[in-house]
Amino acid sequence: MKIAEKTVVQMHYTLTSDEGAIIDSSAGREPLQYIQGAHMIVVGLEKAMVGHEVGDKFDVKVIPAEGYGEYDERMTQEVPTNVFQGVEKVEPGMMFYAQTPMGPMPIRVKSVNGDKAVIDANHELAGKNLNFAIEVVSVREATEEELNPKGCCCGKGEGDCKCGEEGHECECGGEGKKENCDGKGGCGCPNHDKHHG
Repeated sequence: MKIAEKTVVQMHYTLTSDEGAIIDSSAGREPLQYIQGAHMIVVGLEKAMVGHEVGDKFDVKVIPAEGYGEYDERMTQEVPTNVFQGVEKVEPGMMFYAQTPMGPMPIRVKSVNGDKAVIDANHELAGKNLNFAIEVVSVREATEEELNPKGCCCGKGEGDCKCGEEGHECECGGEGKKENCDGKGGCGCPNHDKHHG
């Protein structure tokens, strides 16, 4: 079976930078599983997967526009270090979550100068090419349940579950609480438009 819309794909991958440094790899772990067409992986890689089948090994270069986007200087800002409550020493590379109208957003400390820090909300791979070495492990048709999972947001509850309980990362409950989403398709909620209006 070839990879097409609504197929469940398992693949091994190694992601490297243009300089050849390994950024991430599934080597020694379970293969990555995703549903083709469900936007669970970066768009450039998803496009390149179409038509491949079990056993195929190939390389894919994903440009920033089809990966994690171009680097945007407007997503950096200088803040006083005392905004990082409960942290003794703020250092470059530290990751935090900022509360925004779209929900929690990951930010990275880019640099520190005295009592000021420059924070960066760009994805750490923004502006970079993504070089994937892929091996297709399995391909099958997605089940109806996989395409339309029960529950809201995390798929761990029945119907309009009250996310926010242990193991649930947001709280929509079908009540239109869009402010609790992470801005990436509604905290993974398969029925985002229905729940968040």
